[in-house]
Amino acid sequence: MGLFTKPEKTPAQTVVQDVLKAQKNERALIIANPETNVIAQELFTALQEIGARPVLIFQPKKSSMDYAEDAVIGALKTAPELVLSISAVKLGKDREGIANPYKNEATGTTYDSIFDYLLAGKKTMRAIWTPGLTEDMFARTAQIDYKLLGERCRKICAKYEGAASIHVTAPGGTDVTVGVTGRKGLSDDGDFSKPGSGGNIPAGEVFISPVVGTTEGKIVFDGSMTFSDGDALLQTPISVSVKGGFVTDISGGAEAKRLLKDVTAAEKEAFLLETAGKLSAGSGAVYSKNARNIGELGIGLNPAATITGNMLEDEKAFRTCHFAIGQNYDDDAPALIHFDGVVRTPTVTITYADGSICTLLRDGELQL
Repeated sequence: MGLFTKPEKTPAQTVVQDVLKAQKNERALIIANPETNVIAQELFTALQEIGARPVLIFQPKKSSMDYAEDAVIGALKTAPELVLSISAVKLGKDREGIANPYKNEATGTTYDSIFDYLLAGKKTMRAIWTPGLTEDMFARTAQIDYKLLGERCRKICAKYEGAASIHVTAPGGTDVTVGVTGRKGLSDDGDFSKPGSGGNIPAGEVFISPVVGTTEGKIVFDGSMTFSDGDALLQTPISVSVKGGFVTDISGGAEAKRLLKDVTAAEKEAFLLETAGKLSAGSGAVYSKNARNIGELGIGLNPAATITGNMLEDEKAFRTCHFAIGQNYDDDAPALIHFDGVVRTPTVTITYADGSICTLLRDGELQL
């Protein structure tokens, strides 16, 4: 490095300065686990360097079915401008929010998590969440061309405007159609500089919630899959049949049985939570039914990401798409789970209300 060469930013500095665009005196809450302490402390230091006011709080590692610690929920209720959830698996559910959802009085929308309420409801905070982030992944995938990523995200979201349905096929056997009339494309483009914005690190996907009840066909997950206790590369593909928007059959090998067990557990847990008063009256059946909902179709757009068996990175990988089983992003299909699964080298075709057709991906390659 030459005497006058400006040193490159660290991944933590990139996230703080370029992704979150943190400002002096902004309050920042970092929520971490012992397993993610190195990354969390690097972010803490990067925030201090620009004059922000970071607080770092640790809790034990949480699965998708666990509750966040009360102290974590309490810290979120202080409504910091920035929240960085650096989780080994998940942040954890909001016990109070599930029992008594937070309501946006202006829109009437309810949220079962204080995190979601502040981010999407009140739009007072900016956030990143990194379920499963490792030091290696952070080093490889955080320092990308965010301008190019943003351009690609905008182009794909524009192609979703006026779309009626999306058809996905893949060599592994996927052949499924999702209805998207009235839905908007959402992007994890790495620009979380405005209140109410947030997403993953690594960033890099465009995703859309299928209209509830419209998905039809077969999805064959042949990359990786999220389970209740974490993610894994798939040794045997998992075939999922979908009718009327909901999963009717899950088949394959041992991993398919594992997924079916987790989905079934979420169905049953919803009723138990209602009985215990932890879900509002009548919502147990809703949460149970939506455990089989197809809640997301996403397109991976991070060129530095690869399929490693860690969904945080896998769902961002080029030449892939992913579907989620469970809760969606339009807040009309609440569930206790959101299990992502990756499909390799898909062809994705959009059909519009006027009958015209646009190919978004062909054999995994972007057609922008």
